[in-house]
Amino acid sequence: MPEDTSPSPRRRHAAGEDPAKREQILQGAMKEFLEKGFDAASMNEICRAAGVSKGTLYVYFADKADLFEALISDQREQMFQGIAAALESDLPLREKLVQFGRRLVEVLCSHRVIRAQRIVAATVDRMPEVGTRFYEGGALRSHAALLNLLRREAAAGRIDAPDLSLAAFQLMELVGAGLWRARLFGKRTLPPDPSEIGRAVESGVAMFLATYGTGRD
Repeated sequence: MPEDTSPSPRRRHAAGEDPAKREQILQGAMKEFLEKGFDAASMNEICRAAGVSKGTLYVYFADKADLFEALISDQREQMFQGIAAALESDLPLREKLVQFGRRLVEVLCSHRVIRAQRIVAATVDRMPEVGTRFYEGGALRSHAALLNLLRREAAAGRIDAPDLSLAAFQLMELVGAGLWRARLFGKRTLPPDPSEIGRAVESGVAMFLATYGTGRD
C-alpha cells in the first residue's frame, strides 16, 4: 500500500478554544477600550475592530464586562513578567532594586497601562470586582514578589525593617515619586524618559536602603 504523503489536516479548535482567534478579539477590544473607555465602547465596534462576527465574539466572551476583564487579566500577566524577573537575578541587592524600580515605573507610566488604570477607575463604582482583581493582579502581585526578596535579604542580614510588607509598599511608592501620579491625572501627557526614571528610581532606592539597609554585602 503506497505511503500517504499528503499534508496533515490542520487541527480544528473546539468552539471558543482557538488562542489565535481569542487574541484577535482581544486586540480589537483593546483598541476600542483604549480609545473610547468601557462605557462608550460597543460590541459592534469591537467586532468590527477585531474582524469577527458577533456570534464568534460571544463564543469566546459572555459580554462586554467579561471581555474587559479578560483583557485586563492578559495585560497584567504581560506587565508582571518583566517586573518579577528583575528580582530573580544574581545582582547585588541595590542593583536588583534599581532594575525592579525601573521596570515598575516604565510599566506604570506607559500609555497602555495609564489608560487601563483610568478605565478601571471609571468603572469601579459599578463593577468593584474588576477594580479588586486589577489591584490584586497588579500592585499586590508586584508587592508580593518584592516582599519575598526583602524576606530573603532580611534573613541574610542585608535588610533590617520592623515591617517588611510596609517597607515593600514604601519602595514601590518611592521609585515612582513625581512621575506616576502626574501621568495618571494627565499633568504629564507623555511617559517619562529613561533619564527621569533613572533619577527617581536611584533616589528612591538610596532612601530605602539608607533607612532599612544594613550595609552588608
